[in-house]
Amino acid sequence: MPNIFITRHIPQAGYDRLAAAFGPDAISSFDEDRATPRDVLFKCVAGADAIFAILTEKMDAEVFDAAGPQLKVVANMAVGYDNVDVPAATERGIPITNTPGVLTETTADLTWALILAAARRTGEAERFVRAGNWHSWSPTLLLGVDVYDKTLGIYGMGRIGKAVARRAAGFGMKVLYHNRTRLSTEEEQALNATLVDFPTLLKESDILSPHCPLTPDTRHAFSTNEFTAMKDSVVFINTTRGPVVDEAALAQALQNHSIFSAGIDVFEEEPTIHPELLKCENAVLLPHLGSASEATRGRMATIAADNIIARLNGDTPPNCINAEVL
Repeated sequence: MPNIFITRHIPQAGYDRLAAAFGPDAISSFDEDRATPRDVLFKCVAGADAIFAILTEKMDAEVFDAAGPQLKVVANMAVGYDNVDVPAATERGIPITNTPGVLTETTADLTWALILAAARRTGEAERFVRAGNWHSWSPTLLLGVDVYDKTLGIYGMGRIGKAVARRAAGFGMKVLYHNRTRLSTEEEQALNATLVDFPTLLKESDILSPHCPLTPDTRHAFSTNEFTAMKDSVVFINTTRGPVVDEAALAQALQNHSIFSAGIDVFEEEPTIHPELLKCENAVLLPHLGSASEATRGRMATIAADNIIARLNGDTPPNCINAEVL
């Protein structure tokens, strides 16, 4: 019987899939809804054949060595794997897997929730009402900016970027995008999208949303110079990776009203948020909810479980990041 360790509480569908394959006694877990403390993690992974990891847990050489040489797979329940030291895993012959493709539409929905909330100041308005400050309808109360018939700028036109762009059609929006490669003519026409250089994206977007991977080139892609180049009426959104945005620079831009508002779901040092950003009433801040629907998180858990099942049964995991170790 294999030894499978799950680093924190996950949707039941993931447990059920693993239990059906290997029996419930094969599974141990840290069942609190928080990241496994580092010292506890080292003890819990000892002797594990598989680790079911969450984006919040750092999977590095120390963890792999604490597990031991029998560790056969680390399944990350996320599309991104910034938390995993893939070279260290590869050096030890450990396959790393992820859950691609499953959260595209759900994250695009959440992006649009933030666009509308930040543009129409719904966070401020809800706090205003709950505080008992609403006494009368007013023609100048909490005026936001329009979304319909505006220009949506997308930085990184992958699966999620395209899904966000598709939804823009319902708002009659023009779409500008900046990407390493150009979409086909057919895709551009379907999305009403135009490829532009980065300065043009910054200058002409009414709403700007990055959807790029986190790489050395995209880290702090949006900082002081970029916010200065934007319209002062722009709504800035981030549902991709926290370090793509310089939080201190974003907070300053919001406080100086050099941009109108922001909707942010991911942060540089989660769950820590820059203290100045927390002071910004014109920011809608969410606790990394991009994929947080019951259906999507359940699918993510079962995909991660299926990767473990395949590897422990001697098959190739369907979503292996470093397939060269197999």
